[in-house]
Amino acid sequence: MTRKTVRIAMNGVTGRMGYRQHLVRSLLALRDQGGLALGDGTVLWPEPVLVGRRAPALEALAERHGLEHWTTDLDAVLADPSVDIYFDAQVTSAREEALRKAIAAGKHVYTEKPTATGLDGALELARLAAAAGIKHGVVQDKVFLPGLLKLKRLIDGGFFGRILSVRGEFGYWVFEGDWQEAQRPSWNYRAEDGGGIVVDMFPHWEYVLHELFGRVRSVQALATTHVPQRWDESGKPYDATADDAAYGIFELEGGVVAQINSSWAVRVHRDELVEFQVDGTEGSAVAGLRTCRVQHRSATPKPVWNPDVPAAEVFRDQWQEVPDNGEFDNGFKAQWELFLKHVHADAPYHWDLLAGARGVQLAELGLRSSAEGRRLDVPEIQL
Repeated sequence: MTRKTVRIAMNGVTGRMGYRQHLVRSLLALRDQGGLALGDGTVLWPEPVLVGRRAPALEALAERHGLEHWTTDLDAVLADPSVDIYFDAQVTSAREEALRKAIAAGKHVYTEKPTATGLDGALELARLAAAAGIKHGVVQDKVFLPGLLKLKRLIDGGFFGRILSVRGEFGYWVFEGDWQEAQRPSWNYRAEDGGGIVVDMFPHWEYVLHELFGRVRSVQALATTHVPQRWDESGKPYDATADDAAYGIFELEGGVVAQINSSWAVRVHRDELVEFQVDGTEGSAVAGLRTCRVQHRSATPKPVWNPDVPAAEVFRDQWQEVPDNGEFDNGFKAQWELFLKHVHADAPYHWDLLAGARGVQLAELGLRSSAEGRRLDVPEIQL
């Protein structure tokens, strides 16, 4: 057994997602399990190099987890030949420039989304990476979640027959920050800092729809700011200049229609923070982060509309739970494993910067659709 150390510059690990999902639940979890076995006698050992702007925060994280290396000097890290991979979980507005530097330095890159603030920038990153001959990947975590993996199993098995429609509900109430601390950083609500729920969530919906049901061919969206004033981390009020809710209709290849509501101003009355209902000629399913329930054509009840009497049926009881039939790992960790195998064993991998650019494109067109009040085609992009 040969252990190979992989040094990974992790920029943005002081943020919620970068720290919890990518550092702790992915790379440190891989170390806890003894590394990542490639199947040829080689075990990859991830060695994070923490990168950021706040030295005290980085030092505290390194000390907490027994890590040796941290720095506020991104250029020095990228110039270090022992660093194999650059990972980015910064705020969106800082990401494109850092990725350009990493690609120019010849590092393999793995990044959160959106990859850039506009489609032109996202496509340019994909072109630069292809020209540099590096490996590149974009986090598309939701397709690795147990609920959506079960949904994919149903699709592949032909459970639905002809799929007709997809309905998605995502969101929760994010506190304004005046009397309870907000669950999201204030930059999320400032358009000038790259905030907004369309920019944040439409890239997710693009790859979920693309991977499971087909390429998005058109979008019609309404984006709005339901809560116009919020309070930042220091308790100061500020104007919310970015959208906090978006209501989108997406036409997919093959005629499937998807409708997805996204909101940080909605109180949850569903089993999970995100749920997708898929209806087909032979059956339907409702999938969340972890669970998936189905109702087959042969077991579909026959409701009758009668507003004059109370409903006698408990509709949720008429659905069947899809079994796990296996163990599901953390979705972020699962994708990290695939990317590391892609880099060091040339394993197949298609969640790349071009896939990330499709997400940026859909967000850009979604905002334009809302501003112009019309449906827009989504052209197929390529390098």
